[in-house]
Amino acid sequence: MSGAARHRPLGVVTRGTTNPNRLRRVDNWIVATCADRLVAAADPLVVDLGYGATPVTAVELRARLAAAVRPDVRLVGLEIDPARVAAAAPAADPPGLTFARGGFELAGLRPVLVRAFNVLRQYDESEVADAWRTMTAALAPGGVLVEGTCDELGRLASWLLIDADGPRTLTLAAKLTTLGSPAELAERLPKALIHRNVPGEPVHDLIRALDGAWQTAAPYATFGPRQRWLRAVTHLKNTGWPVLATPTRWRQGELTLPWPLPKPHPDPPHP
Repeated sequence: MSGAARHRPLGVVTRGTTNPNRLRRVDNWIVATCADRLVAAADPLVVDLGYGATPVTAVELRARLAAAVRPDVRLVGLEIDPARVAAAAPAADPPGLTFARGGFELAGLRPVLVRAFNVLRQYDESEVADAWRTMTAALAPGGVLVEGTCDELGRLASWLLIDADGPRTLTLAAKLTTLGSPAELAERLPKALIHRNVPGEPVHDLIRALDGAWQTAAPYATFGPRQRWLRAVTHLKNTGWPVLATPTRWRQGELTLPWPLPKPHPDPPHP
């Protein structure tokens, strides 16, 4: 009997909204940040949990990992709805890309990496921690979960990197050519944070600080939105926020910080 047959899928059917390239930002971050885990794995297995009404984003993730990390990567797309699994079957390309029925229990698989995007957004905040624990308990040793959300076109996104000990980092990402203000990112925070964007919470302080840095960097808009974002992130770092990564990632419209988010110092240092 297969692992998928032995495990009852945990979770509920999501809305299934998806679009080509919707998850390009997080996919590129996964390639840049998680490649070492896949390269070192005896079995480079990845799960795309809740890929939606069409398999397009699962197909894209597998192609990006195969091209940039290792060609023998295996991706399994999991959906609770058996009709979606059946609809995805024509896109399968075994053994590199397959589809199966499964939920937070990961269908008995032991992946190195799980991408779960726009899934927990449809749950209550009280259910999030249990879902994380269920997924991370099913990971291969040293495996990670990338859990987050984005808008319909993937222009605004945020995600958490989570391992067996819990969240490790938070990343905010935007298409800079269409970004009006970093405050727009508040609408696409992960489920664990979206209801905490209120005064007194660290994520609220972060969004406010980033938006303020963006306004401070307004003169750099003359040189394009990328230069303005780079200046804003640099300003954020110089005022005491523990910004991770390097300008190479910042240039992609990303901002990554360690978890848990720190409370800002009442009198942060200035450059």
